[in-house]
Amino acid sequence: MGNAHPTDLDTMTTHLRSDYTPFPYDIPTTDLLFDLKPELTTVTLWLEFERKNDEPVPLVLNGEHITLQFISLNNEETPLDPSEYTVTDSTLTLHNPPESGMLHIITTCTPNTNTSLSGLFTTGVHLMTQCEAEGFRRMAYFPDRPDVLSTYTVELIADKAAFPVLLSNGNLIETRDLPNGGHMVTWHDPFPKPSYLFAVVAGQLACLEETITQDGAEKLLQVYVEPHDLPKAQFAMDSLKASIRWDKARFGLPLDLERFMIVATSDFNMGAMENKGLNIFNTKFVLAHPETATDVDFEGVEAVVGHEYFHNWTGNRVTCQDWFQLSLKEGLTVYRDQEFSSDQLAEGLSPDAATSARAVKRIDDVAMLRTAQFMEDAGPMAHPIRPNAYEEINNFYTMTVYEKGAEVVRMYETLLGRDGFRRGMDLYFKRHDGQAVTCDDFRAAMADANQADLTQFGRWYEQAGTPTVRVTSEFDANAQTYTLHFAQSNPPVGIELKEANLIKAPLHIPLRVALLGTDIDTLIELKQANESITFENITAEPTPSLNRNFSAPVSIEYDYSDDQLATLAATDTDAFNRWDAVQQIFARAIVADMLEPVFSHEQFDTFRSLLTDESLSPAYRAQLFTLPSFSYLAQLVSKCEPLDPQKLFAARERASRALSKQLQIEWQSLYSTLEPKTAYAYNGVAAGERALRNLALRHISSAKPDTTTTQYAAADNMTDRIAALTTAIHEGQDEALLNDFYNRFEKEALVIDKWFTAQAANPHDANITATLQKLLAHPAFTNPNPNRLRSLVFAFCNANPAHFHATDGSGYRFWAEQVLAIDAKNPQVASRLARTLEQWRTYAEPYQSLMREALQTVFNAPNLSQDVREIVGKALG
Repeated sequence: MGNAHPTDLDTMTTHLRSDYTPFPYDIPTTDLLFDLKPELTTVTLWLEFERKNDEPVPLVLNGEHITLQFISLNNEETPLDPSEYTVTDSTLTLHNPPESGMLHIITTCTPNTNTSLSGLFTTGVHLMTQCEAEGFRRMAYFPDRPDVLSTYTVELIADKAAFPVLLSNGNLIETRDLPNGGHMVTWHDPFPKPSYLFAVVAGQLACLEETITQDGAEKLLQVYVEPHDLPKAQFAMDSLKASIRWDKARFGLPLDLERFMIVATSDFNMGAMENKGLNIFNTKFVLAHPETATDVDFEGVEAVVGHEYFHNWTGNRVTCQDWFQLSLKEGLTVYRDQEFSSDQLAEGLSPDAATSARAVKRIDDVAMLRTAQFMEDAGPMAHPIRPNAYEEINNFYTMTVYEKGAEVVRMYETLLGRDGFRRGMDLYFKRHDGQAVTCDDFRAAMADANQADLTQFGRWYEQAGTPTVRVTSEFDANAQTYTLHFAQSNPPVGIELKEANLIKAPLHIPLRVALLGTDIDTLIELKQANESITFENITAEPTPSLNRNFSAPVSIEYDYSDDQLATLAATDTDAFNRWDAVQQIFARAIVADMLEPVFSHEQFDTFRSLLTDESLSPAYRAQLFTLPSFSYLAQLVSKCEPLDPQKLFAARERASRALSKQLQIEWQSLYSTLEPKTAYAYNGVAAGERALRNLALRHISSAKPDTTTTQYAAADNMTDRIAALTTAIHEGQDEALLNDFYNRFEKEALVIDKWFTAQAANPHDANITATLQKLLAHPAFTNPNPNRLRSLVFAFCNANPAHFHATDGSGYRFWAEQVLAIDAKNPQVASRLARTLEQWRTYAEPYQSLMREALQTVFNAPNLSQDVREIVGKALG
């Protein structure tokens, strides 16, 4: 490859699923004492061990970035002789341990220098932990793997003035003051758990408390936030209570501890973490108030609070045997939070309105899947939802594991029905509560509970890539038959390309199909590479509605005529496919002729009819008229020709302007009709009305520029204010509103994130390079946390294709500089940014060569983390 590290990828450790062996020791109990200080924390560990088999074997514990101070066996005061153990940069090995015993180990770590945000780290004036996937080893020596379950008792000691709040997993046992201003708190978690679910929080936090009664027992619920953020915590509390009630009603799963705690921090690499009984969240998914949070933010808080709570059973009570099984907990729990959010949106609505609300949620989920996960499936990191190998586990917290994993779980319900799926879940918990298991165990429970053969369905866990189902049709008017021919294919991609002569077997694909104009609506189970289904007594050629409600995560190829797409858009009873037909009309016009996207008069008539159809909810109409994303359109173009991003962006802009011009009267009428009559409230109906009105704002802003400033000034909520600000920026009316926005919300970190994003993602800023440098030097960007990095750097690289793909390569050079700068402090965040250029081979020149040059710059850099090296190395091939 002509790089400075020709053997680095070869020497990286590759973990193979086939190499799994159980840990040779049980760890029944783990006692910990933390003497918490930001500059130097001392961790004292008492680890009980019992060998599983008769044959002696070394006891190997993981440990990184910690210093061993003391080690003894069975509470002996005399430390072990150095000849009895070996310490490396990553392990502590006891050579000849007894069959059972108690290890006493003391280590130290330095939280205030831990910028990786893995293990124990400082965040503001607080100390917090993040142990998934391999963070516990940064605090203490331990078998840091998900199949080692232990019961934990934890004592926390700290200065009471500096850290008045001391939290860990489970139930509170004791609190007491110590001499010299210190205090000690003891926690005990009665449920055995893996080390990745361990958590500690110490800080100056305010608490919102409420109780909920379940099965006759009162449970304490607590949400801990910065004191000034307490007014923004109520919605998270309400979401937690709703999650608890929903999980008990839908799956019969109770809250199993005396209390459940949520803690919010701005320094968090991900959205949140499901530590048993002590969830730690990014503030983005806890804090919500109408003045500072948008409807999308409220929806995100509800979904993520639900997701982490649902992990209490799907991930905590039943956990993963190894990290290859990550989708066992994540895919299943994403499915559960999607269902929860759908039910929340539909709550209290009429049957028709509830159906529409659920459809909007389904469209949201699938749009994200097709935009991001389909692209991942086509790239160098493509992998099955259960990979067979990985170098760096942090790189496998992917859209494939989460979102595609959720679609695979959803297919179980499609195949087995809602009642059958519940029977499978019940059997799964009956068999495996308190165990670390595999995706095959989940599939076996689903099969056995329903006497179903799901053997072939297991291939979804083994194959990477997005399957394509090509469909053709034949209508025989004389015989009155209509035949659909299905051909499924899924060629090797990504990681699979290393396997010579790989031939992938057909998948078990549940495809819901209807024939418009008939009463046929059925589920077809495809199991062969080629299959045909013939329908009888069909008197006129129907329009097929394929993969209704997106019943399988596949790409459907059917040569619809413009008239057929119009029929689907106008009359399909499946709300998802109706939306998809409109999206296909948009995409066909944009991709077919990027020089001049054209919609016919007939198509505009269809659009006009849909936009003004008051039987369709505002939320649904907002979805219908949101153009396909640049990323999704790029995938379509790349299937046919090398991608010119500038042409594609311009074509999408022209299509948007055409919708504005031809439907201007309708947009203006909608904007006026949907003017809010009452004060802001977050619910699905009101959020849908705001979504459609703000879409209308964008379409009328050129013709009526004063509308944006008027809305900005009058807004009583962040949804309408940020929509007005973003629209004004895109119309070049930015300076005064930007200054006002910053001055209003200077002390609201999450709102200032929106301020950064609005500028970084502005495609119409002719001086974007200067803008980026100005923002990077802004005082609010000093020592940026992950949220701030995402608001500026990620927003530019992933949401501003017009400038990121500059023909002089400046956008790619900016990317390389930022990946390296972030990697020096936080490899997990850097590796996520590194994935931006994975698809470089699909681009036309000069973009392809410029991207490759940027990738090579990163790969050749000294001291590159394994997280980033794996990403760019695989991208370069």
